[in-house]
Amino acid sequence: MAGDVNTDSQPDERTAFVQSAVERHRAPLLRYAARLLHGDADRAQDVVQDTFVRLMAQQPADVAGHEAEWLFTVCRNRALDYLRKEGRVKFFEEGQAERLTADTPRPGSGVERAEAHAAVLKLIGKLPPNQQEVVRLKFQNGFSYKEISRITSLSVTNVGFILHTAIARLRKEMSALPE
Repeated sequence: MAGDVNTDSQPDERTAFVQSAVERHRAPLLRYAARLLHGDADRAQDVVQDTFVRLMAQQPADVAGHEAEWLFTVCRNRALDYLRKEGRVKFFEEGQAERLTADTPRPGSGVERAEAHAAVLKLIGKLPPNQQEVVRLKFQNGFSYKEISRITSLSVTNVGFILHTAIARLRKEMSALPE
């Protein structure tokens, strides 16, 4: 078949595409996988590596334009497959919040901001698992409702409802915190 013939430029294009995807998405995927795998960094590394191996099997044109969504979906499915295989599907446990920070802290960030950030993360950790996942996909990874819908297999309406409910709860709990 004519579509199956590899030209010399295709392997270079695919390699460049995958390298670019690894550079941009490796760190967020590792954080996401580690959360899904209850902090198991080694298994998260394996899941993310497998995700990129699967990306290598894709034609760049088939994934271009929605590669982040595609990668997070594959990563999530691989992590859940692993947990199912191990009999450990728990998503997130009550009170478990993993603190995400940039590789290098921003100079000049105040103690108040750090305390508020820690309080929000602690409150997020108290949300139900489905709310935690949707909040993190939206606010830590910047996905749209539609992208979150595809990643989690929830309807767009359900994603919106879950986010609305989670944000309302976070606002209520934040207002109840002592200043």
